[in-house]
Amino acid sequence: MDLQLGGARAIVTGGSRGIGLAVARGLVAEGARVALVARDGQRLRDAARGLATPDVLAISTDTTDDISVRAMVDRVAAEWGGVDVLVNAAAEPSAGAPPPLADLTDGEVAADFDTKVLGYLRCARAVAPHMIRQGSGRIVNVSGLNARRTGSVSGTIRNVAVAALTANLADELGPHGVSATVVHPGPVAPKPPHLAEATSLRRLVTTEEVATVVVFLCSPRAAAVTGDAVGVAGGNRGAVHY
Repeated sequence: MDLQLGGARAIVTGGSRGIGLAVARGLVAEGARVALVARDGQRLRDAARGLATPDVLAISTDTTDDISVRAMVDRVAAEWGGVDVLVNAAAEPSAGAPPPLADLTDGEVAADFDTKVLGYLRCARAVAPHMIRQGSGRIVNVSGLNARRTGSVSGTIRNVAVAALTANLADELGPHGVSATVVHPGPVAPKPPHLAEATSLRRLVTTEEVATVVVFLCSPRAAAVTGDAVGVAGGNRGAVHY
C-alpha cells in the first residue's frame, strides 16, 4: 500500500533513539523528509547520519522550552515551506520500578508532566498554524500503556493527560483538516522478558512494530482516525477497552 507520504515534511521529537528513531526510519522509507529533534546534539547527529538520506534535518531542541520549540518549527517551515506531520515522542524513559507514594516527589511528577505533556503541547501549538494554513496535517502523540494501568502514579498521570490533550487537539483542529491520534506502546524489547506475560501475545513488541503503526497514522490513508487512542503493546492482557 502506498501511504502517500512521498515528500511529506515531518518533525519527530525524541528522534535520536528508541521509538522516535524507528518512526523516523519508517517515514524516510516512505519518502518523507524528516526533521529529527532531540536535546543531545551528538546523539542526534549520529542518528541523522544513520538514516542515510539527504532529506533529514537534525535540530537540537529542548521541548521543555517554548522558545526552543518555536525556533525549531520555524526552521523546518523556512527550509521546507511547511509542516505536514508531527510525531511527539520526546519523554524521559522510565527507569526501574516506580517509587511508592511516600517517596514520590512533586518535582518528579512535575518534570514528567513538563517534558511529556507540556512538551507535546508546545510542539503541537507551534506546528498548528502551519497545518491550518495549508488545510491539512497529522499529529501523532506517543504516550504509553500506563494510561490504561495502575502501578505508576506519575506514568499514569502523564499518559492519561497526553490522551486528553490529543482528543482536544482533534476537536479543535479537525475542521481545518488536521487530525490527532495517540499511540500507547507497552514495554518494548529488550525490556525484561517476564513483562511479556502481561501481553495477549505473550511477547514484547519491537520499536519497529510500534513505528509501523505510527507511520500509518501519519499518512493520508489514516485520515478517518482522529482523537482516538491506539494500543500497540501486543495486547493488554486481562483488560477490556471499549
